Amino acid sequence: MEKPGGPFTIRDIDIQAPERDEVLVKIAAAGICHTDLTTRHRWPAERCPMVFGHEGAGVVEAVGEAVTTVSPGDTVCLSYRSCGVCEQCAGGHTAYCDKAGALNVSGSRMDGSTCHSLEGAPVFGSYFGQSSFATYALAYESNTVTVPADLPPALAAPLGCSVQTGAGTVLNVLQPPPGTALAVFGAGSVGLSAVMAAVAEGCTVIAVEPVAARRDKALELGASAVVDPTAENDVAAIVREHTGGGTHYAVDTTGQSAVITQAITALRNRGSLALVGIGAQAEFNVMAVMTKGIRIHGVIEGEAVPSEFIPRLIGLYQRGQLPLERLITEFPLHDIEAAAQAAASGQVIKPVLSLG
Repeated sequence: MEKPGGPFTIRDIDIQAPERDEVLVKIAAAGICHTDLTTRHRWPAERCPMVFGHEGAGVVEAVGEAVTTVSPGDTVCLSYRSCGVCEQCAGGHTAYCDKAGALNVSGSRMDGSTCHSLEGAPVFGSYFGQSSFATYALAYESNTVTVPADLPPALAAPLGCSVQTGAGTVLNVLQPPPGTALAVFGAGSVGLSAVMAAVAEGCTVIAVEPVAARRDKALELGASAVVDPTAENDVAAIVREHTGGGTHYAVDTTGQSAVITQAITALRNRGSLALVGIGAQAEFNVMAVMTKGIRIHGVIEGEAVPSEFIPRLIGLYQRGQLPLERLITEFPLHDIEAAAQAAASGQVIKPVLSLG
């Protein structure tokens, strides 16, 4: 991306050899995430040109001398980066690493250097410790996870963020017992990953989504009912009707005040709401939360430790409980801007760039 909010363009640039703690990965596939699309419009001009991408999958090409957990030839999936030594990381909460901002969204390494250049001038990157909208990416041990060599790269790539976020919110944070009801507000790739995880846990799942094709997909994936918020005056009442008086759990993927209010209203007393949608601000009725005893969880990356959770997701996929292929539409790398536009418009659920 050469200017804030500008299109993704294909350029030949240089990438450095891996430093002592880095892993050079030849990218075979990279998912386009909602975070890539929103961040490019907020990215500062002084940090352009910039290489985005944070759902990479491929094969390790080379490693730095300090790297011990992966080797050249390993098939890997890339996720978010964490420092591994702060209070949150030491406690197993790597998604809330104290240095997450500097490690994932600064546009450079921790020392301020860039690993990309164009005709000698710096090109910013290191996005989520990878910048995987490229044929090669430099990653780190904390965000590089080995995966089975026979797992298609287009399926492995989204595990690192969107699938991890949706499924992790259900499995790691809400942990709904079988037989309970869970509503998902927004059935994009994150929301549908939450649907699949909740169905796998034996929950009654309701999906609230304005796009008809995505409602149909939720039903395909095991949702008990779907709600079109554009056709209903009282979405919360419809959800309560489907769940016998209110849902026990809810996941909001939209970050929108009106939708969060619907989710709160749809919950039964002492229900739990997980907020995973990116939004600058949201307003809701505090008294409604207090009087119903609602518990609200802010969730990043499904509170997953990638090296532990991604293998769990792969196990669900191999058992047929996480049919990722139903979400994915593949695009060649040179069609990256078309893929981004298709995602932004809702034309596709999960675009994945194929570099194979």
